[in-house]
Amino acid sequence: MTGIWGTACEASTTIVESGLDIPTANTLIVHRADMFGLSQLYQLRGRVGRAKTRAYAYLTTPTERQITASAEKRLKVLQSLDSLGAGFQLASHDLDIRGGGNLLGDEQSGHIREIGVELYQQMLEDAVAELKERGGEIDTSRGWSPQINTGAAVLIPEEYVPDLNVRLALYRRLSDAERAEEREALAAELIDRFGPLPPEAGQLLKVVAIKGLCRQANVSKIDVGPKGAVITFRADRFDNPMGLVEFVQKNNVAWKLRPDQKIVVKGEWTTPEARLTAAERILTQLAQVAQANP
Repeated sequence: MTGIWGTACEASTTIVESGLDIPTANTLIVHRADMFGLSQLYQLRGRVGRAKTRAYAYLTTPTERQITASAEKRLKVLQSLDSLGAGFQLASHDLDIRGGGNLLGDEQSGHIREIGVELYQQMLEDAVAELKERGGEIDTSRGWSPQINTGAAVLIPEEYVPDLNVRLALYRRLSDAERAEEREALAAELIDRFGPLPPEAGQLLKVVAIKGLCRQANVSKIDVGPKGAVITFRADRFDNPMGLVEFVQKNNVAWKLRPDQKIVVKGEWTTPEARLTAAERILTQLAQVAQANP
């Protein structure tokens, strides 16, 4: 990266982005801008134009090769952030591009795309408020999030809903759609507003339904692979243990109860979509057993 400070020109490192303040600097050239992160570029661009003199930031890309789709997206986002107070928009776009990482989940498995930033913040505020009211003791039975691992893509694609804020709002509404009729109404609304559901969005709706079944059956985690599934119960508890034992015995060809209180279900599910369907079927059966009279 080369910075032009007034009439002097010098090579420098990205330490410039850390807050270097030279009001007379009015021109910045970033070599290979496609190699920088979105927040880096935003901070670098802010190093010029810190006085009344009009400033220029030039971002260069290689001419002999194609830049990645992610790099092109970062540069387009940066180009659109041309107003004061764009920091939150930048953070939202950066989160959308890079994903939430291990921000959420019992094992920090990263469910940010499923519930949205706003809902996470609300959940955090509610948890803190409840903790204060209870004098440091919080009821962990509320708000727990089951984990469904099938390898299937579950998200609302950017190509389907281009606006980031709309996507986050839809994620939040999806997380609140506990009843089947609510999910059906939301799916109908998506089709009416944006067209036929892409596979990823349809699978996201299915995951939301599966999470509801997990709560009914007190399942904290289900891992589904090509050859079978493993079900983990929350706190090793099931509402109808005798009914579960009887059900496993009747279906002992495929179902097994392990000594560690986990359930193993054998099956052949070669694709992530098939594994997601299998998870729904398994959880439906467990929920029915849990709700049956002991």
